[in-house]
Amino acid sequence: MEYPKNLLQERLGHHLLEVMPTESGSCSTARQAKQKRKSHSLSIRRTNSSEQERTGLPREMLEGQDSKLPSSVRSTLLELFGQIEREFENLYIENLELRREIETLNERLAAEGQAIDGAELSKGQLKTKASHSTSQLSQKLKTTYKASTSKIVSSFKTTTSRAVCQLVKEYIGHRDGIWDVSVARTQPVVLGTASADHTALLWSIETGRCLVKYSGHVGSVNSIKFHPSEQLALTASGDQTAHIWSYAVQLPTPQPIADTTQICGEDEVECSDKDEPDVDADVSSDCPTIRVPLTSLKSHQGVVIAADWLVGGKQAVTASWDRTANLFDVETAELVHSLTGHDQELTHCCTHPTQRLVVTSSRDTTFRLWDFRDPSIHSVNVFQGHTDTVTSAVFTVGDNVVSGSDDRTVKVWDLRNMRSPIATIRTDSAINRINVCVGQKIIALPHDNRQVRLFDMSGVRLARLPRSSRQGHRRMVCCSAWSEDHPMCNLFTCGFDRQAIGWNINIPALLQEK
Repeated sequence: MEYPKNLLQERLGHHLLEVMPTESGSCSTARQAKQKRKSHSLSIRRTNSSEQERTGLPREMLEGQDSKLPSSVRSTLLELFGQIEREFENLYIENLELRREIETLNERLAAEGQAIDGAELSKGQLKTKASHSTSQLSQKLKTTYKASTSKIVSSFKTTTSRAVCQLVKEYIGHRDGIWDVSVARTQPVVLGTASADHTALLWSIETGRCLVKYSGHVGSVNSIKFHPSEQLALTASGDQTAHIWSYAVQLPTPQPIADTTQICGEDEVECSDKDEPDVDADVSSDCPTIRVPLTSLKSHQGVVIAADWLVGGKQAVTASWDRTANLFDVETAELVHSLTGHDQELTHCCTHPTQRLVVTSSRDTTFRLWDFRDPSIHSVNVFQGHTDTVTSAVFTVGDNVVSGSDDRTVKVWDLRNMRSPIATIRTDSAINRINVCVGQKIIALPHDNRQVRLFDMSGVRLARLPRSSRQGHRRMVCCSAWSEDHPMCNLFTCGFDRQAIGWNINIPALLQEK
């Protein structure tokens, strides 16, 4: 059973701190390791004796436990953990003080506004005084938060209007994380999800009911794409194959939707996390199961991480961890071209909706454009602009490509000028499989930190989807997919909390915020 690499584990694995000295009997080596560790650590303020006494009991309890670590190493670890705890405690106290200051300033703002409103002033005087008061308090708020940008504080942003983002439906049924989500391009319009539990599921968008279960793979299902004109699905898997399979579904009658409207914005307060959805009851057991594909595409020597249909649906392209992408004839399942050139594993592939163009992404920090419009010439263009793994690159309208990376940036490129991006979006977390709303040119960014943010093509931030203990993703968000014409949900996301979510984004209000 092969799974795609766990992004979180990889990122955390590179930051583990080695505290054991190489020779237990060498005091000088241990002392050098300690000095090196201190030189790379954050400066930590000293606390008073009462704080030290407060942490004394846990330390004595820990020191009394059996351990195979040398006493000097244990002592160092306990001291460091104690300092970290005291630092976070100080930050927490400062956070509370800052919140109180904000509340006080807001109360003053409200009080002065009421006093001015109650006075018998002319419209000109009222406007002047209110503007002066608001300007002063606004400046105080800005000064307070500029001074605390390095602290652990909540983002505070005053806005008069925000876009409405409504969570419409949750699609729960997979028993492991969901890597990919896609929407059918033909009637009936269904939602498809690809999961690490070795299955792909098709869902009724309106009811959230599982309609079809595909279990033909023996490895993690890493991507799913629908044929442009037929009821066919293309799935890529960790079993080193891609499968093409046919489905026939009948949509159930939709049920009334509960109102779960919530305002989305950058100042949303984060709540405590909730465990993943309860899927003890297998909701996919009642739906028809497909176990045999129509066609199996085989030629890769590693995990097939993604696959997509070329325009027209006569050919399909696959991307693999064996550093190659392959172009197949769908009818004969024969290999047409093997696309080589990447130096490391591929992470994604995408095809142009109207032209014979393919873009592949890789861990080698590049993405490549493959041109098959001329049968006799297959040109290749290499885009270099990221400093870490390129997790996805997708086509938009015209001659633009949008790429996302583990370096926490998204770049918009013009295919006619590959030297530099025309826009760069910088974020606070690694970005996974992005998707672009072609009609409105809105980019949906799924993040490792469980957030989903919306930007326009010029890099202007539009909104953040709501996430709290009641709704939203609770683990890494792996993929996003727009469905512009669907009246109920026009954006879908999936993540490693084993659920896909359908959202209704008020796009006119979203664009008005610009």
